[in-house]
Amino acid sequence: MYYLYIIYSESSDKYYVGISSDPERRLEEHNTSDRKSYTRKHRPWSIVALFECAKCLSEAMKIERFIKKQKSRSLIEKIVCGESLDGKLAQLVRVPHVRD
Repeated sequence: MYYLYIIYSESSDKYYVGISSDPERRLEEHNTSDRKSYTRKHRPWSIVALFECAKCLSEAMKIERFIKKQKSRSLIEKIVCGESLDGKLAQLVRVPHVRD
């Protein structure tokens, strides 16, 4: 199963959308990797939304690309807040979040 995750940097007030089959490991990479990347500049990150996305990588990538192409912070905040989604995003199933 692939998951769509949205992480948030409180220090930079930025969101980042990604997909992974292991979102906890991926969060750890965003927070510790030495690679030069967008997320490295805005640490620390925390997961603010997690959804079951698709069983195959290509389908998960389509959903991730769709969200990123919108270039819409308000869409991301709508997703995070749990508002109803329609169209391509209606299939997302929120994973219960067990963080503080």
